[in-house]
Amino acid sequence: MRLGVVILPERPWPEAQEQWRRAEGLGFDHAWTYDHLAWQMLRDEPWYGAVPTLAAAAVVTQRLRLGTLVASPNFRHPVPFARELITLDELSRGRFILGIGSGGEGWDATMLGQDPWSPAERADRFAEFVALTDRLLREPALSATGRFYSADGARTFPGCVQRPRLPFAVAGTGPRAMRLAARFGQSWVTTGPRDGRQQLAATDGAEAVRAQIAQLVRACEEEERDPSSIDRLVLTGPQLDPGLSSLESFRDTLGRYAEVGVTDLVVHWPRPSAPYEGDLAMFERVVTDR
Repeated sequence: MRLGVVILPERPWPEAQEQWRRAEGLGFDHAWTYDHLAWQMLRDEPWYGAVPTLAAAAVVTQRLRLGTLVASPNFRHPVPFARELITLDELSRGRFILGIGSGGEGWDATMLGQDPWSPAERADRFAEFVALTDRLLREPALSATGRFYSADGARTFPGCVQRPRLPFAVAGTGPRAMRLAARFGQSWVTTGPRDGRQQLAATDGAEAVRAQIAQLVRACEEEERDPSSIDRLVLTGPQLDPGLSSLESFRDTLGRYAEVGVTDLVVHWPRPSAPYEGDLAMFERVVTDR
């Protein structure tokens, strides 16, 4: 199983670059950051932009794959975002992954002055956003008119380093989002059950993800896609216990998720306080000795 880490974009770069370098040194396969204008309890704390953070990370690492986990339509438009994605793929020499989701009802949904979208509108926008971004990254010149997003003579030269475009990791557990993942994604992303009432230990979390993977398989079959051709990425932390309290717990967590068909597990870089509070020494031990 591949292992990834989320590094929140909260530290000044002289400190943050050491985290990204250390993530590569610890042997992580991929590293991610959140893409928000502001986030939950850290709204009034230092917070830096995802795109410049990942651009800087790209030039201080060599092997690590990098990505957003996840970007959303809440404050982005496919045309300028595609230009940024192409640049990130170039800076990383073909190591960038676009993690993308429909967005939520938090600060990102209202900070531009708009009312929050209804769940139906958010799903409609997400579908259109993903489809147009896909075309922009594949076609060097594009005009397209949509209900929410359009392009008028958009140019995306020179295109992605990765061909035909950089990979998408599509987040979602509802039927429409899973169909999008099956249609456009190289990976599917879940954070566990959508109710989010409590954090699940590995045993219950893996069973919940097993049921979601069964739904993903059906979505792939509906899209006439081989289900084995899409990776299954689990983001622990918000709803799923990462098992970082001990080496034994982490090995058990990895094993349980691997058993249900997960290909990638992602944990959070430990912080000195909530959210994702943890001991750095223990974190480094369990991820290297796993």
